[in-house]
Amino acid sequence: MAQEKSSGNKLPNIIVAITAIMLAIALFFGLKTQQGDAALAAQAQAATPISVALTNGKPTLMEFYADWCTSCQAMAPSLAKVKKDYAQTVNFAMLNVDNTKWLPEIEKYRVDGIPHFIFFDQEGTVLGEVIGEQPDSVVRSSLDEIIAGRIKPISDNSTAIQHAEGQTSKMSPAAPSSPKSSDPRGHGAQVKAS
Repeated sequence: MAQEKSSGNKLPNIIVAITAIMLAIALFFGLKTQQGDAALAAQAQAATPISVALTNGKPTLMEFYADWCTSCQAMAPSLAKVKKDYAQTVNFAMLNVDNTKWLPEIEKYRVDGIPHFIFFDQEGTVLGEVIGEQPDSVVRSSLDEIIAGRIKPISDNSTAIQHAEGQTSKMSPAAPSSPKSSDPRGHGAQVKAS
């Protein structure tokens, strides 16, 4: 009889344990997303306006992003360190694809997945682009090459910087602020040459 009682008590204990584990996992990912959101907001606040960035004689990294973009959120902490380390030598401009005022730039640079990074030289000439989640080493090495003057524009409309594919969040280029577009959080990977 004692055995029957003990096995009867195990089921509720197992359910409580599983529930606690699931809540811990949800809390972990919820906090991680909030940190990414906070990092994105802080970086956007500190970003150089694009009109200044392309005319002040410093190289520029233009980042197309969105607050809901999980790839953007995942990269935010490491990009914050990159931006801090290169703050004196590189402009960092951030364009939120959900803001319709950036629609001309979204169309000009054919942004259809985010994060989407455009590298510019000191004169505001596009040197290359990288689409998707990238390790900070890729961003750092590209910035180092630009600062050292080892990357030059290519005259045939292709770009000098291209890297491995990264995870992106898809967006609808026709309506960047529309929340009713097909699943904007779908992920794929691509590299785009201008």
